[in-house]
Amino acid sequence: MVDKSPFDVDIRVGTVKEAEAFPETDKSGMCKLWIDLGNEEVQSCAQLLHHHEPEEIEGMQVLTATNLGSVRIAGFKSEVLTLGVPGKKDSKPVLVTPEEEVTDGGELY
Repeated sequence: MVDKSPFDVDIRVGTVKEAEAFPETDKSGMCKLWIDLGNEEVQSCAQLLHHHEPEEIEGMQVLTATNLGSVRIAGFKSEVLTLGVPGKKDSKPVLVTPEEEVTDGGELY
């Protein structure tokens, strides 16, 4: 088994329990997310509303980077980074999701 270095990013899957628009930020398309990682619930702030509606995101499984620390964005504590990739037409973030349902908290390997 290979030991992880302290620079490895821990990526885990979680289910979005709640999502809401976050217009108080200085970036367009921001939303607040509450994500169940299986053993804990975390918060995330992500610029996803260019391609996704809050109601659509709720219940989706998403990939999160869990060991990057937390930041405050317009007073909201974002504890994990929700992963997205640039959209083909506009380069705005599109969520990265598992192809089929998996166990919350599962680690990307």
